[in-house]
Amino acid sequence: MELAQVISCLWICLCCCNFHAVIGDQPNIVFIVADDFGWNDVGFHNPGMLTPNIDKLAYGGVILNHSYVEPLCTPSRHAFMTGIYPYKSGMQHMVILPEQPYCSPLNLTFLPQKLKQLGYATHMIGKWHLGMCKWECTPTYRGFDTFLGYYQGQEDYYNKTVLGALDFRDGKEVVRDDTTYSPITYATRADLLISKHNKSQPMFLYLPFQSVHEPIQVPEKYEDLYPNIKTEGRRKYSGMVTAMDEAIGNITDSLKRNGMFDNTIIIFTADNGGWPTFYGNNYPLRGGKTTVYEGGTRASAFIYGAGLKKTGYTYDGLVHAVDWNPTLVAAAGGQPDDGIDGINLWEEIRSGAESKRTEFVYHIDELLTIFEGHEAIRVGDYKLIQGYPGPYPGWYKPDEVTGDQNIDYRHEDYLRSNQKYNSSIDIGAELFNVKDDPYERNNLAREQPALVTKMQRILDEYRKHLVPAMHPPNDKKGNPANFGGVWTPGWC
Repeated sequence: MELAQVISCLWICLCCCNFHAVIGDQPNIVFIVADDFGWNDVGFHNPGMLTPNIDKLAYGGVILNHSYVEPLCTPSRHAFMTGIYPYKSGMQHMVILPEQPYCSPLNLTFLPQKLKQLGYATHMIGKWHLGMCKWECTPTYRGFDTFLGYYQGQEDYYNKTVLGALDFRDGKEVVRDDTTYSPITYATRADLLISKHNKSQPMFLYLPFQSVHEPIQVPEKYEDLYPNIKTEGRRKYSGMVTAMDEAIGNITDSLKRNGMFDNTIIIFTADNGGWPTFYGNNYPLRGGKTTVYEGGTRASAFIYGAGLKKTGYTYDGLVHAVDWNPTLVAAAGGQPDDGIDGINLWEEIRSGAESKRTEFVYHIDELLTIFEGHEAIRVGDYKLIQGYPGPYPGWYKPDEVTGDQNIDYRHEDYLRSNQKYNSSIDIGAELFNVKDDPYERNNLAREQPALVTKMQRILDEYRKHLVPAMHPPNDKKGNPANFGGVWTPGWC
């Protein structure tokens, strides 16, 4: 055999050996999302909340003290999956409504698709909310080997219906007979997947819980754990948190029983802040879900498990929802895509090094509604908000979270302004030093006009990449009455 052929064969063998070594070292990844979960709704921020399983993981891993998400469900999930800011994809406005004919753009590569390229088995359990008007929009067409869950933004925790129609599937098949409380259903499915998993292959489990989004429903035994909470809604909500925590504990127990726990990375994050009108609480942060204040966008989050070099501490570096895609691809041994907004922070988070992220876009939404019509950025320690920040702009203690009728959701400055939405007017700019003033009580805009101007110019550069929001009118072709009372793709 000629020398060149020998060298070529050796090179191929080495590459194959290296490939298998990478595969063998790859961690399992469990990515947990808590829906409408407030900053003050977890034990590691509020000892009054009973979340022993979450707390054990958080304290044994890395608590992410400055992990940011979008102010609403669909935009955050788009960011998690694609690593791209929603406003660059037309996904920034509100959430996808049940009969709206659109979804997260099909030309974008989702996280499970990247992980499948790296040899992962990919599974999803829970809430999708990234569009379902055509089958190509749904989970098993976007990188997941299996899917158990629902397409829309919310549903009944027991009978799995929303707006009177069923929304629960195993893959493409409708599940008609599941009336179990959903966190229990999800944990049971996770245990089944884990127990049957071929451990020679790494697993990616995406688990966006229904909890603790409305409707406020929970078995009585969990509500009874909070006898000191006088408000019924807040008491039930707290019980929902503990029920979710128990499900997470059952899943970690399953990983341990099946010999997978020590080689698993677990990520936990909210998709947005708690919503005061449905008993979520973000105190002492300002605002809540739908707002670009910290209470709507600063997530309760942690990472635990395999590959972490430093644990048992709080990481103060900036992390954004778009960063999870490249960070987890890197943790899996892959190369993150070029041209996305996310930054690979795997080495920084695992070692406690300074974050490479120094600025980010909180949100840009050019359409005004009662909930949105705003833009905000973070540059270093400073945050600029323009437009209408969103309802529930204040600071609400847990005993003040009692529903719409008892909270003034208006932003008085906006209501007095009498202006039609414009990105640079309405209530005027709000400027905060979030490091010194994390609760956003001191607007510095009048004191530092030069800094406002500088940050507006930075925001202008970001806005040049805005894709007009996709928010089409409802299409009655999607009415579940056309599909036997089941929310079904195939109509757009």
